[in-house]
Amino acid sequence: MILETSRLILRPWNENDAEELYKYASDPEVGPPAGWVPHTSIEYSRGIIKTLLMHPEVYAVCFKDGKPIGNIHLNFNTDMTDRKDECELGYWLGKPFWGQGIIPEAAKELLRHAFEELGVNAVWCGRYDNNKKSRRVQEKLGFVYHHTTEGLLVSQLNEIRTGHVMLMTSETWTNLKSK
Repeated sequence: MILETSRLILRPWNENDAEELYKYASDPEVGPPAGWVPHTSIEYSRGIIKTLLMHPEVYAVCFKDGKPIGNIHLNFNTDMTDRKDECELGYWLGKPFWGQGIIPEAAKELLRHAFEELGVNAVWCGRYDNNKKSRRVQEKLGFVYHHTTEGLLVSQLNEIRTGHVMLMTSETWTNLKSK
């Protein structure tokens, strides 16, 4: 499936995207705030595409030229909920594109898809304590604070962090959409 906004295309990943993925995912300011290690090679990025990104509801965030600059996804196999009609929203963006409203734009379209086409009743979204950019995205989208968890193990980085969880219900989505 391909989703579009005025500036963006959200499309499935493919192995040919490995070089573009590596270009942005190798930056140490991109992955660690989200809890994952920077990519170490194009082949590593290709492996991530094959094992993690080539799944339903995982999208490369692209401008209209089709080149990936980030990732956005809905995860229905999350530890945030055990309900089948709920999911988790996740995202990251290459550093050269920060501050341009790209992820909020992409996320609005993916939330529309989740609530209006997939029939989701709630979308969860988490972030670690020091990830202020992710917090700002969640606030812009209208997510509401749900809870904080201390002492979370971030296994890829072998760190203990504090996590914050936000929630958007289908009712909240409907109310935001009508404004």
